[in-house]
Amino acid sequence: MNAHRITKLRSIELAVTDLDRSVEFYTRVWGLTLVRRDAQGRCYLRATGSEHHVVSLVKSEFAALGCISFAVDSRAAVDAFHAKAGIDGITILQGPIELPEEEGGGYGVYLEGPEGLRLKISADVASPSVMPSDSSQPISLTHVVINAADMPALSRFFQDFLGFILSDVTHVMEFLRCPGGGQAVDHHTLALAHGERLSLNHAAFQMHDIDGLMYAAGRLIENGYDIEWGLGRHGPGNNVFTYYVDPDGFVVEYTTEMEKINGLYETRDAEYWASFPKRPCRWGVARKPSDRLMAAMAGKGLATSASK
Repeated sequence: MNAHRITKLRSIELAVTDLDRSVEFYTRVWGLTLVRRDAQGRCYLRATGSEHHVVSLVKSEFAALGCISFAVDSRAAVDAFHAKAGIDGITILQGPIELPEEEGGGYGVYLEGPEGLRLKISADVASPSVMPSDSSQPISLTHVVINAADMPALSRFFQDFLGFILSDVTHVMEFLRCPGGGQAVDHHTLALAHGERLSLNHAAFQMHDIDGLMYAAGRLIENGYDIEWGLGRHGPGNNVFTYYVDPDGFVVEYTTEMEKINGLYETRDAEYWASFPKRPCRWGVARKPSDRLMAAMAGKGLATSASK
């Protein structure tokens, strides 16, 4: 068995139809900081934690999910995943290579999974000092949820090839966590949802605490972005949440207090969660998500140049 493992989620790339508008949203409104804009116009934005960037934005005619980046702990681990991809028949898009300075440098490999899902696995990326901040700014990108036409195939890819571990299953989603190496980790770093095609369901950003989450929610409301679902506390993961729709139709979440679990955690099935009290919010406060949010989560609200 491959001893090398994914250690954490780094960042997500989004193709957007109006780059300046998206940079404005993710900095002034959402609370990230612009790190760099490269020669091709790609923009890198960081949270207040130690990751070089958590979002990259690239101009495109159509809004779409780009690459999802995961960390490993060494260059040897990058090489191991590259070798395993060759053995398992996984498409290698590029690498292993020395990564550009504007991306934080380091060493990585680009892969393509089922349904064209693009991934980057990297090590030795620059780790800047934690930024001084207020609690209303995100700390990190904590999890992503992906829609897939063939969810079982994507689940096998993440578990068998990348080593993720199944935490829980509902009738809608599978929740997967990074292997912890014996340590407690977030209940999920990744979730998979049934969909018509590969798309981003939502991206979640870790907040300091509930108070910081609510201050951030207030900032979004002041800037014309209503809470589309929440405030609430999820079943699987036990995390607090509020959801929004960005200018291109991507769903983004502020979250905090994710449950930490280890190898002793017992995976619960869909029937367990179907009978869980006070669904879909443990508090019984959040009620149902908006119709707009549900369409956006399914990838049906994404902008195109023709719709602007």
